[in-house]
Amino acid sequence: MAERIGLYGGTFDPVHHGHLILARDAIEHLSLDQLRFIPARVSPHRLHEPPRVDARHRVEMLRLAIASDARFVLDEYELQRQEPSFTIDTVEHIQAAHPQARLYLLLGADQLARFHTWHRFEELRSVITFVVFNRAVGAEDLLGAAYPTLGRRVDISSTELRKRVASGRSIRYLVPDAVADYIGHHQLYREESSSPSTQPR
Repeated sequence: MAERIGLYGGTFDPVHHGHLILARDAIEHLSLDQLRFIPARVSPHRLHEPPRVDARHRVEMLRLAIASDARFVLDEYELQRQEPSFTIDTVEHIQAAHPQARLYLLLGADQLARFHTWHRFEELRSVITFVVFNRAVGAEDLLGAAYPTLGRRVDISSTELRKRVASGRSIRYLVPDAVADYIGHHQLYREESSSPSTQPR
């Protein structure tokens, strides 16, 4: 039987329990053998909005968050690229390593309006199954029957977490304890209103 691999990309700035709950939901509903968390260095759709902290912190927080689940895998491929990360390039990289696998790309319902503009979209659609997190109200109307949908909604966002840290509020229970401790130890996100980090990503 072909291996089933889920791909979950994002900045994970920071990773939180919402990411992990949705990832576990995907594993269970899609019978995935593994789910690869793929932190982006530079998203081609967010060139004006780079991550708030540099890649080494985001990778370490992800590593801490997924350490206890053997089917969660950290994939640093996009961080090793100097140019913006196009999804088709990442998919081809994984295909080369897992030529017989069935690949599933997880994305939020909020991305549906623009994802047909993605680089080499038609080619991408022919080699991978899109799976949509139905997080947005009314997303069912956008989806129709075009793509498989995971219906769970988790109301946690990385933006909210950064604002909570910057204002001195707790993020306990919103992120794994190890991630909360890491953020506190390294004093990340304390200046949410300041300019984004200019360190290499």
